[in-house]
Amino acid sequence: MSLKKASAIIVLILIIDQVSKFYIKTNFMLGEEIRVFDWFRILFVENEGMAWGAKIPGQYGKLLLTSFRLVAIVGIAYWLWDSVRKNGSRVLIVAVSMIFAGAFGNIIDSVFYGEIFNHSYNQVATFLPEEGGYGTLMHGKVVDMLYFPLWSGYLPDWIPFWGGDYFTFFEPVFNIADSAITIGVALLLIFNKQAFPESKEEKRTEKAYS
Repeated sequence: MSLKKASAIIVLILIIDQVSKFYIKTNFMLGEEIRVFDWFRILFVENEGMAWGAKIPGQYGKLLLTSFRLVAIVGIAYWLWDSVRKNGSRVLIVAVSMIFAGAFGNIIDSVFYGEIFNHSYNQVATFLPEEGGYGTLMHGKVVDMLYFPLWSGYLPDWIPFWGGDYFTFFEPVFNIADSAITIGVALLLIFNKQAFPESKEEKRTEKAYS
């Protein structure tokens, strides 16, 4: 698979991701929700940190997280380029392209959104507001909106630790970029042998010791 085709996948995912985030940010107030189905809702939340809302504590936690993401994206870009150069399998290149696009999509939020949008508390945000953004460069918040509460209710009392508690499955709110990363990782796990085929030398070694 060529680098041109991999780039097309990345651009497509980035366009869908950023268009959806711009729409949510400029049409929804923070916490606003649209119920599409009982099990699927559009819910606008912002994530200051990592997956599941985890954050690095301290004054420079957000800066460190964004810096780490920038370093990581360089590593993923090299992985993609090297996979194409070595004629890696289609599954591998598609998966890495999706992971790169997802990571890059969330980096755009983290780096720029604090500068180009004002806050969304009790108001719909404005793109490039005259008074300036809600944060500074490298201190933006990731926009999430996809919510799939597939089941909600009280757990049976016989379940250890959580018995009797109110529980929602699936509770995290995520975005298109997160979805691309998840699908990319899933492809690598499910189609591991196709993504990382054994070389002829490795096969000879296995036969020699079998």
